[in-house]
Amino acid sequence: MESASQDINLNSPNKGLLSDAMTDVPVDSVASGRTSVPEGLTLAEEEELRSELAKVEEEIGTLRQVLAAKERHCGELKRKLGLTPLDGLKQNLSKSWHDVQVSNAYLSASSTLEDWNEKLTQSEAYKKTQETLSQAGQKTSAALSNVGSVISRKLGDMRNSATFKSFEDRVGTIKSRVVGSRENSTDGLHSPSGAGDKPPQDNAPF
Repeated sequence: MESASQDINLNSPNKGLLSDAMTDVPVDSVASGRTSVPEGLTLAEEEELRSELAKVEEEIGTLRQVLAAKERHCGELKRKLGLTPLDGLKQNLSKSWHDVQVSNAYLSASSTLEDWNEKLTQSEAYKKTQETLSQAGQKTSAALSNVGSVISRKLGDMRNSATFKSFEDRVGTIKSRVVGSRENSTDGLHSPSGAGDKPPQDNAPF
């Protein structure tokens, strides 16, 4: 029975699986698991660069701490001076605008715009357009003036026409009649009747 079990173990399909797996792994793969050296750099150069990187990162952290402390101190000074965040914003905007105005890009853009404006105003197309607009304005003024003259002349002709004079005479006649009737009615109200000239009767009892 023991010999049979040994034969089964020796003939098992899993025999030697672990040993084969271990032998299939190359020895260099263990070393390659570490960060490989970039091309063109030696191992000593890589170590030197990594050391310098660590120092720079440490300096950046220190500067951030210093900057945070300076900002807190600046905020305390502003609070003691009574400066609000709005004042700081105005100051920053004013400084930023000043920096923009004195920047080379702004000066170059301003100079370019001035050159374009000068070239535009001196161009023939601009002069022709300006002359055309001026002539159009003069023609419009002349046309309005002519319209006013025509209207005035038409009104004068209408007043001198026989129809207008006849209408004016009729209006004058009606006006005189109305005024005359008013005067007559007023005279009738102010003049007393004939019975008013008689003395009042004495109605006293005997």
